[in-house]
Amino acid sequence: MNQNHHIDAARQADPADVARRITERRSQLGLSEEMLANQAAMAPRYLQHLLAAGPAFDPAGFLRIAAALRLTRQELLEGRADAPPGQPEAARHPLLFHLTAAECWERIGTRGVGRIALPVEPGPAVFPVNYTVDDAAVVFRTATRSSAAPDDGAPVSFQVDRIDDHLSQGWSVLILGEAQHVTDGDEVRRLSGLPGTTPWAGGDRPLWVRIRADEITGRRIGGG
Repeated sequence: MNQNHHIDAARQADPADVARRITERRSQLGLSEEMLANQAAMAPRYLQHLLAAGPAFDPAGFLRIAAALRLTRQELLEGRADAPPGQPEAARHPLLFHLTAAECWERIGTRGVGRIALPVEPGPAVFPVNYTVDDAAVVFRTATRSSAAPDDGAPVSFQVDRIDDHLSQGWSVLILGEAQHVTDGDEVRRLSGLPGTTPWAGGDRPLWVRIRADEITGRRIGGG
């Protein structure tokens, strides 16, 4: 990557966003502003000036700041590519809407990735699994003795959500029901032919679990 690219990236970066990332990362690492300045080989007052001026003012100085924060230059200027959703601030006038059952099923679609919550000790455990929707039920595959394998007949919950970081909006659907092991050979073969049933985690996962919704609820956060 050439020097011109670095300069262009620094010019395009929003100084306020970069300053926020630096402050949040500094707090995460337990560094005071003075400690960060010392590790980046600059005076604290100059660090404050850089935070206000932005990366285009002194690209080399921000490179030292990134190194002190154990970030790459790109992570400092643009944020982590693998950061969890919900990084932006909330919308200015958010509104909370409750979804009908039909809207909930419409949101979760025919397949995707959700979270199965199991009633285990010392507290509920939640695991991500990719699922398929079949006849108003959520179906997924797992290993027989895996952590994500509920007991047959166990009460469970299943959650699917989506976050739009750009608009600070999103929705969440929660299914409450009973986990049922699917053991009938013909039914297993039928389910195996549905799209989206191959486990993302790979490996031998022969246990099919079906969750029929005793209750399905959802909420959507939108701008007002």
